[in-house]
Amino acid sequence: MSTNKQTNDSQRGFTLVETLMAIVIMAGGLLALATAFAQGMIIMSTSHYHQMAKEKASEAIESVFTSRDTITISWDEIRNVDDGGVFLNGEQPLKESGDDGLVNTIDDEDIESITLPGPDNQMGTSDDVMETMSQFTREIAIEDIGANGVSLRRIVVTIRYQVGHLNREYQLTSYISPYA
Repeated sequence: MSTNKQTNDSQRGFTLVETLMAIVIMAGGLLALATAFAQGMIIMSTSHYHQMAKEKASEAIESVFTSRDTITISWDEIRNVDDGGVFLNGEQPLKESGDDGLVNTIDDEDIESITLPGPDNQMGTSDDVMETMSQFTREIAIEDIGANGVSLRRIVVTIRYQVGHLNREYQLTSYISPYA
């Protein structure tokens, strides 16, 4: 008895080269996915510091507007020290405001601190942790931009902070006029 064996070319399968190329393409896709996941984790782990930076920048801007509205300081004093104003030049540690209620002035007090929940993750319990905000700095830059008799100033508040080995920055810009 003899058997005739017939081969069908349409069912040959994949070659080794095709299989290796598919593995390389899939590995590249998985690597890109892992990178995106790692970046997302980094952003999530620093988001509460970013939120604190936003709040501290807003607080600085609001204190300037409040001081103008309550006439705590004069319009001429809403400048940096080099220009005859009360706001210190350059980066300053994130300190609590002094008697004038303004941050980044000469009468500022100690470095701000924040209370965080302890191991039980509940605020107001005996295991809460007090942490100084020493990794934060604040810079307030005030610049005259008025032209043609218009009195206007630009206030740029920059908060810089470090989380691990990452240096981050948040900047808030606002404009102020002498009129409340």
